[in-house]
Amino acid sequence: MEGLSGTNIVYNTFYETRDDITEQFGIMWGQIKAPLIVPLLRISVFLCLVMSVMLFVERVYMFVVITLLKVFGKKPQKKYKWEPLKDDVELANSSYPMVLVQIPMYNEKEVYQLSIGAACGLSWPSDRIIVQVLDDSTDPITKNLVEIECQRWANKGINIKYEVRDNRNGYKAGALKEGLKHSYVKQCDFVGIFDADFQPEPDFLWQTIPFLVHNHELSLVQARWKYVNADECLMTRMQEMSLDYHFSVEQEVGSSTHAFFGFNGTAGVWRIAAIDEAGGWKDRTTVEDMDLAVRASLKGWKFLFLGSVKVKNELPSTLKAYRYQQHRWSCGPANLFRKMCMEIIRNKKVSLWKKVHVIYSFFFVRKVVAHIVTFVFYVVVLPATVLVPEVEVPKWGAVYIPAIITLLNAVGTPRSLHLLVFWILFENVMSLHRTKATFIGLLEAGRVNEWIVTEKLGDALKLKSATKAFKKHRMRLGDRIHLLEFAAGAYLFFCGCYDIAFGTNHYFLYLFIQAFAFLIVGFGYVGTFVPNS
Repeated sequence: MEGLSGTNIVYNTFYETRDDITEQFGIMWGQIKAPLIVPLLRISVFLCLVMSVMLFVERVYMFVVITLLKVFGKKPQKKYKWEPLKDDVELANSSYPMVLVQIPMYNEKEVYQLSIGAACGLSWPSDRIIVQVLDDSTDPITKNLVEIECQRWANKGINIKYEVRDNRNGYKAGALKEGLKHSYVKQCDFVGIFDADFQPEPDFLWQTIPFLVHNHELSLVQARWKYVNADECLMTRMQEMSLDYHFSVEQEVGSSTHAFFGFNGTAGVWRIAAIDEAGGWKDRTTVEDMDLAVRASLKGWKFLFLGSVKVKNELPSTLKAYRYQQHRWSCGPANLFRKMCMEIIRNKKVSLWKKVHVIYSFFFVRKVVAHIVTFVFYVVVLPATVLVPEVEVPKWGAVYIPAIITLLNAVGTPRSLHLLVFWILFENVMSLHRTKATFIGLLEAGRVNEWIVTEKLGDALKLKSATKAFKKHRMRLGDRIHLLEFAAGAYLFFCGCYDIAFGTNHYFLYLFIQAFAFLIVGFGYVGTFVPNS
C-alpha cells in the first residue's frame, strides 16, 4: 500500500507540474501575443503578399511574352543572320573559324569517356578544332584514366590537349581561365564549353557557330539541356519540370526581349574576344558562368538562346547531390547580386530598361524573392496564422496567386502535369535550402563559396545498376536523416493539429500533406519513388 501511495503522489505531482507549466505558458503567450506576435505576423503577411504579387506579375509577364513569341515571334535564323558555312576553294579549311572545346572535370570517373568521346566526335574540319580537357582530379586513378582516354583519341588523329594544374584555385572558373592562357588558344575565335556529363550531337558546332560568324554583336549561343535520366525517379521528374520552365520560358524570353540571360555554364559557345573584354573568368562566386554573362552584357554584347539545339546531360539522382547543387545555384546568384548591383546601376553602356530588367527581374525577383517567399510564406507565415487567428491571409494571396503561378510554371513540361501536386510539395521542401543559401549569399556567411561537384553516375545504360548501388549507400542512417526537414515537418504537423482543434482557417489538409512531404525528404526517401509515366 505504501508503494502504491508513493506512485500516486509521483503521478499527481507530475500532472500538477504539467498543468502549472501549461498555465504559465498560456499566460506568457497571452501577454506577448497582442502587443508583439500579432503585429509582427501582420507585417510578415503583408511583406509576403507583396513578394507574391511581384512574383505573380513576373510570371504573367513571361507567360504573355512567350505566348506572343510562339504565335508571332521570328525564329533565330530569321531574327539574326544565319547561313551555313561553306568551303572556300582558295582558302580551303582556313575559311572556317578556329574553335576550342573545353571540358572541365573533377574526379569524373563515371562520365569522362562520354564527354570526351562526344567532344571528339563533333563534326568540324579536323585542323580547325582543338579539344581541351581540363582535369582537376585529385584521384590519381581517375586522372590516369582520363589521360589515357585523351591519348587514345590523340592516336586517332584528334587534336586533343590534356591539361592539369598544381592546385584547384578558383575551381571551375580557375580551370577555364588557365585553359585560355595556353599559347595554342590564341589562334582560336570561339570556345565551346561542356561539363563532364554533357554529350553534344555531332552537328552542334554547325548549328551554333554560324550565328557568331555572321552576327558580330553576339557573344554567346546557349543550347538547351536534354536529360538522359529524367524518368529515373520522382525526384528527377521534379527537376525536369523546374528546368524545363527555366529553358523554355525564362531563357527564351530573356533572349528574345533583351538579348540577355544567364549562361548555364555548359552547352554553349562563347566568342573569346567577348570573354577577354568582359574581364575573363572570375571565381568570386560559385556562379562564374552568370558572373561572366552579366559582365559581358554590361559591355554591350548580346546573347542568343537556341531551344532547338539540345545537349544530353544527367540530372542529380541522389538527394544529397541535388541539395549541394541547389545550394550553389541559390547562394551564388544572391552573392553575385550583392557584388554587382552598384556596378550595374553605374554602367553607361546599356539602357535603363535593360538595367531594370537585370536588377529587378533577373536578380531580385527570380534569384531572391522566388526562393524566400516560397519558404517564408507557405511554410512559416501561413501556418503561423493558424496559431494566431487574429491575423488573416486573403484568399487571393493564399490560394489564387499561388495556384496561377504553379500552373504557369507547369507549362514547360506538359507530360508531367499529373505530377503537379508532387512538384509543389517538393519545391516547398527544397525552398528551405534555397532560402538558407540565398541569405548566405546575400550576407556572405560561412558557406558562401562552398563548391561541391555534383555527383554523376554515367549514361542511361549504367543508371539501372548504379542506382541500386547508390540506394544501398543511402540506406545508412546518417545519410538519410535530415534534421531541418524534420523540424519543418514537425512545425507544420503541430499547426495542422492546432487548426483541427481550435483553428478557423481550415488549412489543416495542406499542413498535414506538406508536413508529410517534409518528413519523407527528412528520411531521404524522395529519390526512391519512380513515377508510372
